[in-house]
Amino acid sequence: MDLFEYMRNTRMEKESPLAARLRPKTLEEVVGQQHMIGRDKLLYRAIKADKLSSLIFYGPPGTGKTTLARVIANTTSAEFTQLNATISGKKDMEEVVAKAKDNQGMYGRKTILFIDEIHRFNKGQQDYLLPFVEDGTIILIGATTENPYFEVNSALLSRSIIFELKLLTKEEIKELICRAVSDCDRGMGAYEAQIEEDALEFLAELSGGDARQALNAVELGIMTTERSPDGKIHLTLEVAQECIQKKAIRYDKSGDSHYDTISAFIKSMRGSDPDAAVYYLARMLYAGESVTFIARRIMICASEDVGNADPQALQVAVSAAEAVERVGMPEAQIILAQAVSYVATAPKSNAAVTAIMDASKTVKETGNLSIPPHLREAHYQGAKKLRRGIGYQYAHDYPNNYVKQQYLPYELTGKEFYQPSNNGYEVKIREHMIRIKKEAERE
Repeated sequence: MDLFEYMRNTRMEKESPLAARLRPKTLEEVVGQQHMIGRDKLLYRAIKADKLSSLIFYGPPGTGKTTLARVIANTTSAEFTQLNATISGKKDMEEVVAKAKDNQGMYGRKTILFIDEIHRFNKGQQDYLLPFVEDGTIILIGATTENPYFEVNSALLSRSIIFELKLLTKEEIKELICRAVSDCDRGMGAYEAQIEEDALEFLAELSGGDARQALNAVELGIMTTERSPDGKIHLTLEVAQECIQKKAIRYDKSGDSHYDTISAFIKSMRGSDPDAAVYYLARMLYAGESVTFIARRIMICASEDVGNADPQALQVAVSAAEAVERVGMPEAQIILAQAVSYVATAPKSNAAVTAIMDASKTVKETGNLSIPPHLREAHYQGAKKLRRGIGYQYAHDYPNNYVKQQYLPYELTGKEFYQPSNNGYEVKIREHMIRIKKEAERE
């Protein structure tokens, strides 16, 4: 690197956003993700030993996927190349592969290819990488915010270790904010800023585990706030609210307020009060709660509290969960409101919950009771000698596609786990079961 290039890179680094400047250069500087990079963990040992295999980093924005890739770049002896799938194509990959082959053939040097947003590559682009990952020409590190089991080719997945990054905790975000305010080399320390405790709490809470969002707010606050008479820049709660464009409301994601709100939300849906349910939905969204977290709770409620009284409720909830991930905020709030109001107004039944709980209790108490011989697998040589499958009656050969025969272990004869309620569609389920059993008895 000549003097001109060094000066250019130094200037670019100083002009980069705070989140980029503060990006850790060593594992020891990384905040969070200790389930992956703790001293006794696989990834920590692999990075330290420079013995990496292909990896997929999967997690929400701002959790450190690119950071870990850059740490690897700073510690590895291999050639490190980075592509972004949103702007790169097959030609870029061909150039990387060609250079990797040269490095491997002429110098015996490995090449690590980091692809940010790898889920943006189509199947053909991902397939192109496969043989080069397979033969070791490149070590792939992919980063994605999408579930890799849905978005990355199974062949690539089978040759990679998947690491799921978690949202940073409130305390970890606070640590990063304090580092950003005080660090004179890469942070904002030269501005002599001070952040007040309530502003620190607010930003750490409202960032939702996203380090980049928190640091962007800190940088904006410091750069746009005038100095006080004492010569310092004071980041107050009011400044923090302006920078992150949210008002402070009591919603600690790790404390009682969070659990109280989600509890009220669930109980309002269960209690068939759509107004209260939508109100608590709005509170959670306003406070920055994850839309995917909310969608999961709606799905659970649709099954746990509505169940077969309205089987459509679960379909609505699942569709909403898929839709909010594709659409994102602010439109996702409309989708969630539709799902919440549907589940809240649907007829209710917890018969499915009661059924599985009762069945689980019975299994725990009775152990592995023998399965009736006529229900056992009979499609193998020697099954008849063991009397497997003999006497089984095929339900579709009988009226109403029903025939009375023993399905439960004989020790549980007559036991009922699922008992449909008198609400919604379960009324029809109950009537249907009573009818076909009576007609079978008359046959």
